[in-house]
Amino acid sequence: MIIDCHGHFTTVPQPHRTWREQQLEAYAAGTTPPAYPEISDDEIREVITAGQLKMMDERGIDTVIFSPQASQMAHHLGDGQVSREWAEHCNNLIYRVTQLFPGRFIGVGMLPQSPGVPAAESIPELRRIVTELGFVGCNLNPDPTGGFWTGPALTDRSWYPIYEALSELDVPAMIHVSSSANPVFHATGAHYINADTTAFMQLVQGSLFDDFPGLRLIIPHGGGAVPYHWGRYRGLADMLDQPPLSENVMGNVFFDTCVYHQPGIDLLTSVVSPANILFGSEMIGAVRGIDYQTGHYFDDTRRYIDAAPLTPADRAAVFETNARRVYPRLNALA
Repeated sequence: MIIDCHGHFTTVPQPHRTWREQQLEAYAAGTTPPAYPEISDDEIREVITAGQLKMMDERGIDTVIFSPQASQMAHHLGDGQVSREWAEHCNNLIYRVTQLFPGRFIGVGMLPQSPGVPAAESIPELRRIVTELGFVGCNLNPDPTGGFWTGPALTDRSWYPIYEALSELDVPAMIHVSSSANPVFHATGAHYINADTTAFMQLVQGSLFDDFPGLRLIIPHGGGAVPYHWGRYRGLADMLDQPPLSENVMGNVFFDTCVYHQPGIDLLTSVVSPANILFGSEMIGAVRGIDYQTGHYFDDTRRYIDAAPLTPADRAAVFETNARRVYPRLNALA
């Protein structure tokens, strides 16, 4: 099988988007938002069949681990109550996709984070999506402020309640920011890559996995700048009197393959152990166009993995078995 670990519902029916606008308008006005709209199964089938499912079939992808659109999590907007209601509706919509297309889409949820709200406030929704909706993990925003980074590092003990719940439920988290509220950081070209790189360095500086040896974290977009500067991080770990990366961070951290050119994938797969790489494409996501140099979509990442310098066993691990190891609840669903 080919399992794509990184998919977002970027083609949601318009009533869902409209309600979000109404919710934020009501928050700004101090009023109550309207009831969430009725969205039919046919509306969901239409956008999925013409969008993600079509591309999956064209590219030979069997299953996508599917979550709400990352850029629309927008944890910096509204307050804790707004984020909680929005997360519930987004996650419920993902659940409906998984039920309409069983085995093709596997749920991963967003958490109702909000600046200044303790991380522990997100635990009820985490438990709901895993135990009631059958999701296999969650997305965790390391910077709910949207690019201002006023909160503590991921290794701070204020995050520990989330890690305790993840460990208890035996599900991983993908470290994924949302939209940028800081105009100097382009959302997908700067803020996302900054966050991936920042999260990795925070983990290098800390000792999180001493306290949570079974915790599994996925850093998307190929790990940001990390593979390109692998020697820098190895050297910094040594300077900080931290264990080697292979003995500390990389026992628990995994990168995906949302890297949109062959040289980048070749670098990733030659620098980072294939045991730490999960196939991902983020199709219909940040980069949707066709590469004029190749004639193929930038986000058709299967082509890059097929051509990468990997053994058959390593390629199978990247495409399937690593995902099953990182997301063990996946095995009962696909």
